[in-house]
Amino acid sequence: MTKNKRGRPLKEINKDNFEKLCGLQCTLLEMLCFFDVSDKTLEDWCKRTYGLNFSEVFNLKRNAGLISLRRAQFRLAQKNAAMAIFLGKNYLGQVDKDIWQRAQDEKALELKEKAIEEAAW
Repeated sequence: MTKNKRGRPLKEINKDNFEKLCGLQCTLLEMLCFFDVSDKTLEDWCKRTYGLNFSEVFNLKRNAGLISLRRAQFRLAQKNAAMAIFLGKNYLGQVDKDIWQRAQDEKALELKEKAIEEAAW
């Protein structure tokens, strides 16, 4: 613990642990419990350490976790069809046509075929 000029000693917060928790997408409450500090203490530490408030630091540091998650999803997609479908929908814009849409498409095709038959007479 580092001594402050006056008042209570500053709580030590391990920067590596903080960044790992951000990467794991931990909530503020989970981090507060992990470090056994108040939200004000963590906010002040972020400002001293990074020159930014907690939410700004969290948004920057969580990206490492998102990259790891994306890498794991792509590895899983090679073995798991459901994950491949999920990634296709979320990253490639692929969609499932629902039953209603399929019925509409079939009805439209029937109408087109009927119109072609009538035109041929």
